[in-house]
Amino acid sequence: MSRTPVWKSIAVALTADIAEGRYASGDRLPTESQLAATHGVNRHTVRRALADMSEQGLVHARRGAGVFVTARPTDYPIGKRVRYHQNISANGKIPGKKILTLNTRAADAQEAEALGLVQGDPVHVYDGLSLADGQPIAVFQSIFPADRFPNMLDALQKTHSVTKALQLIGIPDYTREWTRLTARQASPTQALHLRISEGAPVLQSTGLNVDPQGNPVEYGRTWFAGDHVTLTLGSE
Repeated sequence: MSRTPVWKSIAVALTADIAEGRYASGDRLPTESQLAATHGVNRHTVRRALADMSEQGLVHARRGAGVFVTARPTDYPIGKRVRYHQNISANGKIPGKKILTLNTRAADAQEAEALGLVQGDPVHVYDGLSLADGQPIAVFQSIFPADRFPNMLDALQKTHSVTKALQLIGIPDYTREWTRLTARQASPTQALHLRISEGAPVLQSTGLNVDPQGNPVEYGRTWFAGDHVTLTLGSE
């Protein structure tokens, strides 16, 4: 396995400092010389780390003034009630969703098993981009049983929101049945949408949502930009 580049380790460490509140939005980071001395590297290595963080929207440079924190990574709770707009708003940020594609296709084996279908049954698929204060933090794919929810794509086109779309078609509430978290590397397409480097760390969340009767309503996969989001686990 190849070693993590030194500049990347520095970027990860600084991002963790921001996430843990050592540096708040608007704070100036230590100078390149100070960071180089702290990490025992040359200024070029530090500059590469800061450039990577800048590309991801975490910091920005002001000519003659230094490098400043743009935003803290967003805390995102994963629990029984996963509500994107509510989670982002609770962080004092403005939530947003962008539709990438809406289509209907045959379910693969994994999707069919999760949704209680037969492989090849039709499913509606919502591919989208999640935003916080206009910054992309995740790409996602939500999958719904098409025969049960024939009007789901129309509802999603109107609302851009899974919760509101389900309410429109008669599902007033739902909860998370299970969630699996896996560390991945960003694909070229994911990197493009998330404005990160290809191969950068992403956290894949795979989960199943069910209605109050326990029937599957949504099987979803979400890929969070590792430097933009801190996932927190809880019972709610």
